[in-house]
Amino acid sequence: MKKILIIDDSALMRTVLSDIINSDPRFKVVDKAKDGVEGLDLLKKNTYDAVVLDINMPRMDGITLLRELQKNKIRAKIMMASTDTKEGAKVTMDALDLGALDFVHKPDRASECRGEDFTKHFINTLAAVAESRAPVAARAFSIEDAKESRKVVELVSKSASKITGSRIVAIASSTGGPRALQSVIPKLPKNLKTPVVLVQHMPEGFTASLAERLDSLSEVSVKEAAEGDVLKPGWVYISRGGKHMHVIKQGGKSVIHYMDGPTREGVRPCANFMYESLMDSDYDEICCVVLTGMGADGTEGIKNLKSKKKVYVIGQEESTCTVYGMPKAVATAGLVDQVVKLEDVAQEIILHVGVN
Repeated sequence: MKKILIIDDSALMRTVLSDIINSDPRFKVVDKAKDGVEGLDLLKKNTYDAVVLDINMPRMDGITLLRELQKNKIRAKIMMASTDTKEGAKVTMDALDLGALDFVHKPDRASECRGEDFTKHFINTLAAVAESRAPVAARAFSIEDAKESRKVVELVSKSASKITGSRIVAIASSTGGPRALQSVIPKLPKNLKTPVVLVQHMPEGFTASLAERLDSLSEVSVKEAAEGDVLKPGWVYISRGGKHMHVIKQGGKSVIHYMDGPTREGVRPCANFMYESLMDSDYDEICCVVLTGMGADGTEGIKNLKSKKKVYVIGQEESTCTVYGMPKAVATAGLVDQVVKLEDVAQEIILHVGVN
């Protein structure tokens, strides 16, 4: 049984979340804390398989607790329980920067947590966090880090062979993805020869904040993809949470198109749809990149894509993944052309698609 700690200032929410967690035979809530002060004290004395952490609490909030864990070099697997406001989304990005592994959107009322959809999503996310690697205490990625990374990128770009033909980069990521993407996207040069489309498993309202965060660190332009966006080189288009992103042909150009519909692989957006939509594109080759994440999203889509297109697949190396699920699935299926450590993903993308 995985030992779980809940840190939340609402007594009712602590009870409801405990009931959800204890209903699954894999988990047991062994401790509860009503704020960050109590939570920090427990984390100094005990080890847990996962921690469910509220953001807004008196005395010490979730963000401050994460900073204290870093300061005290305490490694813990943290799952944030977040609100759905714009401010909440930005705070969630801060939490992921500070080492939280994933998050769930917690309904405003505790009674709404008992619904089947929330319960299933909560347990699946908790399982991913509990089975993941605990983060090494480290500061958040900064603009200074990005500048240092670009020195290496400049050398790689100069040595990149002259690439011909029309190409696109398509990235899939999930648990651990927001932080992993900070080791990839900010290293891409603004004169990258191709557009980049990206599916990160996140709910509606959070992908815009992820795009803003990555854009502030990057030379390439990063945005939450909008319906009808025409794909341009040197731009990164992140799928909006809660919808499936497709790339379609329109007026001789490649354009973003969103579709509603049920989840696939238990997620929405689903990378499989993004990959499959490229089967009918005009690109000569697709560079698929599969990063850290739970499950197998991307595998079926890439397999189908390979039946119609020339595809080059880069998979993240196991030891650098928060959760070695998606990269493992695509590797086990025999679809990977190259396995690289996270810190080398950007340079391999550059070498494969080229710069202008």
